[in-house]
Amino acid sequence: QVQLVESGGGLVQPGGSRRLSCAASGRSSGLGAMGWHRQAPGKQRELVARSFSGGTSVYADSVEGRFTISRDNAKNTVYLQMNSLKPEDTAVYYCNAFKATAWGTVDNYWGQGTQVTVSS
Repeated sequence: QVQLVESGGGLVQPGGSRRLSCAASGRSSGLGAMGWHRQAPGKQRELVARSFSGGTSVYADSVEGRFTISRDNAKNTVYLQMNSLKPEDTAVYYCNAFKATAWGTVDNYWGQGTQVTVSS
């Protein structure tokens, strides 16, 4: 099993910045893609950014140019630097990670979520 623990959420003013962290523990060696999703009240969970083990990253159009995902494989940690935050970025942010199993399947792990509120 892999445990994911997010931190860094909170209240931030519009235009401000925040950095989220997600630390993986347990059987966290050999993780594949890691990323961030978010879910706003009344909306479906959506992909925000994903970092692939090969070094490439993808972003949702709504955060492209404002958010940056990075990972420290030695620490099994993924980060989300959020700049120029907008009220519409308000959501619970969830970390997730993929790991291949010995049986050829892929497990998908989720953190408990951290609330980010953008408001003046």
